Amino acid sequence: MTVMETTGTRTDSCAGPPQGERRPDGEDSYTISEVVAFTGLTAHTLRWYERIGLMPHIDRSHTGQRRYSNRDLDWLDLVGKLRLTGMPVADMVRYAELVREGDHTYAERFDLLEATRRDVLARIAELHDTLGVLDRKIAFYGDAGHAYEKEKAG
Repeated sequence: MTVMETTGTRTDSCAGPPQGERRPDGEDSYTISEVVAFTGLTAHTLRWYERIGLMPHIDRSHTGQRRYSNRDLDWLDLVGKLRLTGMPVADMVRYAELVREGDHTYAERFDLLEATRRDVLARIAELHDTLGVLDRKIAFYGDAGHAYEKEKAG
């Protein structure tokens, strides 16, 4: 059972469009190595996510092997996006806990994501300023390099 399936409540779409060739729902039983290929995560990372509660309800085959679903892949895509935002792992685990707790946690989930959004916007502004500095330096060295080459040739 996935994080999203544990609530039995209305759920939002976890992530963007599906990556790669997925099996139809109902036939979507992926091994850990297939999930590694889909996501680029390591098997160690997937097991760690399970251990820390980020993905606590991974189905198992009759032999005990992990079996992931399309919903698990969607969840992992969202987790990847949250990692890119710089969200701390503890906050991601808290978000997963809130999802499992149900609809009454919408306000807390909203607050958590809104705070992350503010952090991302601040980082984008810092990166934009940094890009401006780089552009000025590149222009300077480009102009200086052309002047040097002209002087050397002339």
